[in-house]
Amino acid sequence: MTASSTRSAAHLALPEARERLWQAVHTGDEPLATTVVLDTMTASGDPESVLLDLIAPVQARVGLEWAANRLTVAQEHTATAIHERAIAVLAHHTRPGPDTVPRGSRVTVACVDGEWHALPARLLAETLRLRGWQVDFLGAHVPTPHLIGHLHRTGPDAVALSSSIPTHLPAAHTAITACQAAGVPVIAGGAAFGPDGRHARALGADAWAGDARQAAAALAKGLDRPDPMAAHQTVDDLPHLVDQEYTIVARTTHQLVKETLTELENRFPPMRRYAEEQRRRTAEDLAHIVEFLGTSLYVDDEELFAGFILWTAGILTARRVPARSLDPALDLLAVQLKDFPRACRTLAHAREALRTRSTPAFTIPGPGKPA
Repeated sequence: MTASSTRSAAHLALPEARERLWQAVHTGDEPLATTVVLDTMTASGDPESVLLDLIAPVQARVGLEWAANRLTVAQEHTATAIHERAIAVLAHHTRPGPDTVPRGSRVTVACVDGEWHALPARLLAETLRLRGWQVDFLGAHVPTPHLIGHLHRTGPDAVALSSSIPTHLPAAHTAITACQAAGVPVIAGGAAFGPDGRHARALGADAWAGDARQAAAALAKGLDRPDPMAAHQTVDDLPHLVDQEYTIVARTTHQLVKETLTELENRFPPMRRYAEEQRRRTAEDLAHIVEFLGTSLYVDDEELFAGFILWTAGILTARRVPARSLDPALDLLAVQLKDFPRACRTLAHAREALRTRSTPAFTIPGPGKPA
């Protein structure tokens, strides 16, 4: 059998491998998960495909199962940890292929400050390593001053910044601006930046990639180094911030949550029967709502907030909590923020979306269908 026919056969076996890997991480069986990963690598001879066509879609399925309330937080964390260790094992069993970039090319891969979802960045780091890059993988939650210190010490050709949660976009903006001031270009990636990269462009990133392969291709072409002497401030990218709406919402989050929670009992009587744990969770949900509202104001994107509210409605429904409780909460926030036109428009847009659009069903893909 030729090498190409072996790879073709392995590709056809990917659906079965995904299902086996899913069963392994679902049950917390790390030895089985590692065996599946290494067996697939042996059969295909393509470690990049193992990373991006096996591990990545199974991890996406883990997230969907959690959203659908079919995995606990502990199970989700266990599955993610198993995938991280399986990637490490794979890395020790593979060598970079023929260099596709100039020898000595160096890249820093990091998650923005506050971002703990590091697996997408790890997948990118290993993909770049396989393609011949010298990779500095800094992991999750990298404070911007420490990132900049690393850049000054190592002088990479580029920084790849990852973020999955949109509420970290203000921190991402700070990191992007600081990296460019240090003379290092930035490619941004991850769900936080939007499916089309709109938020990466808004925050002034030098490039955006929708997945690891796109990022690797963009980095291989090279990114122009920014001029570190060019004066650049946040408001240069986002002139709407001069209205101070984002700043005020961000600074008064605790007060907004507290007043909304108090008034919500009058608007939504079932809350009066909530146990202390239910009240705590409701307060956490309200805090997330205010944080996403602030982020939407930061990037001036009403649809970002509407999408989050619909996602939250789906999460609540999966947990048998009435999603209709969101509407009075949004109304109460609008009352408190009545003097802030962008905030009121954003809240009204989300309420309209709740009334007219379907909430996510968190459909789990069948065997072999990546999420």
